[in-house]
Amino acid sequence: MLVLLFAVLAGPAFAATGIAMRDVRLDHGDDGYQLSTDIGITLSPRLEEAVARGVALYFVLEFEISRPRWYWLDEDVVERSQTYRLSYHALTRQYRVSTGALHQSFDTLAEALRLVGRLRSWPVVELSRLKAGESYVASLRLRLDVTQLPKPFQLSAIGNRDWTLESDWQRWGFTAQAQEAR
Repeated sequence: MLVLLFAVLAGPAFAATGIAMRDVRLDHGDDGYQLSTDIGITLSPRLEEAVARGVALYFVLEFEISRPRWYWLDEDVVERSQTYRLSYHALTRQYRVSTGALHQSFDTLAEALRLVGRLRSWPVVELSRLKAGESYVASLRLRLDVTQLPKPFQLSAIGNRDWTLESDWQRWGFTAQAQEAR
């Protein structure tokens, strides 16, 4: 009976680990399309411990646009990705999120993960790459890139669910709009 009670109480804590996409928008602008989204990221206790001990985690946001074709494979129009590096610095007791040459520091892990999951107006495709009136399928996902972990952790991550963290592909269709005359 005690085991059943533990399983019921602990179930939500185990189910809460993962990545959940919320409010994904592909907005049409003057120069092209921009992507905005909020992504909820919850690390497993093992990943939280790894970050707290100085292991950097790399998250990759992948975006694709394809044009469905009935006579052949879908045409890949755009493939974009953005990498976030999450690390902890024991000397300053701060978490740091880096993308490219930009970085920002945070006091808590939750604040750092919120920045990784908050994307606003990311330019993903120019209007010239899409044909007005054509139908396209956009796809988005966020995943932990275990290939960028230190080698001993890569070996540990093989087949270990504690190190696997990725969202499902979010897919949605849209029709390309014509460029507005100025």
